[in-house]
Amino acid sequence: MTSPLSSFPRVAHRREGSHVEPRTLPEETAVALSYGGTTHAVMMATPGDLEDFALGFSLTEGIISAPDEIESIGIEDLGVGFDIQIRLKDIANHRFEARRRRLAGPVGCGLCGIESIEEAMRDVPAVTGDGFSLHHEHIVESVRLLAEKQMLHQATGAVHAAGLYRPGTGIIAAREDVGRHNALDKLAGALARMNADASRSAVVITSRVSVEMVQKAAAIGAPVIIAVSAPTALAVRTAEAAGITLVALVRGEDYDIFTHRERIGVPDHVS
Repeated sequence: MTSPLSSFPRVAHRREGSHVEPRTLPEETAVALSYGGTTHAVMMATPGDLEDFALGFSLTEGIISAPDEIESIGIEDLGVGFDIQIRLKDIANHRFEARRRRLAGPVGCGLCGIESIEEAMRDVPAVTGDGFSLHHEHIVESVRLLAEKQMLHQATGAVHAAGLYRPGTGIIAAREDVGRHNALDKLAGALARMNADASRSAVVITSRVSVEMVQKAAAIGAPVIIAVSAPTALAVRTAEAAGITLVALVRGEDYDIFTHRERIGVPDHVS
């Protein structure tokens, strides 16, 4: 499989002068996700953890409800990209074909193979979290520990990461990709393979929080999202409705709690 990293010569201009030296950059390639021989979505992604990507995408987009609904995953390197052939078992395949017939139309909205506004704005299942809560130090620790897992970002400074944090354990799993949605899908696939329960954990991401990120975190079953960047207004409304605690703009010990702040124990009284 293609390496996720490549090295290119560049002129590095610095205050003290200029010099030529190599720079490591992340690879970005087209990845087609096909079901039953028909391409459903083509994403630009980092060529690594592609089986996790296929499984996670299938779960977070509602194509399957459990990993055992996939019969096989085949990955073909086309030279100019990758074709992931996902074969669904009969019940899942019938459900997927019915969905495609229902959504078929002349215009698509361009979101991960979604073919209607209704699908893009789909309801997010409620996430209860079973009384799960985090303390102030957990928020700070989760971002710090995820940074330690970001091998591709340390080499390139150009990829996103998503991880699952559990207090007392740390980062259960982490995945990286040039696409923030892809990183979260890869994490979802890795967690499904591990049979990991996310109900008492937090999804930690390095990107902004869009509504799709909330939808995917809900599909994983995580009651808390912790993000380094800011959310969109729709993401906040969606997290509130789904019962998800949304913590964003984490900078050292500073952060903003947008929704369901009762899950977060902060050191100072909040009026």
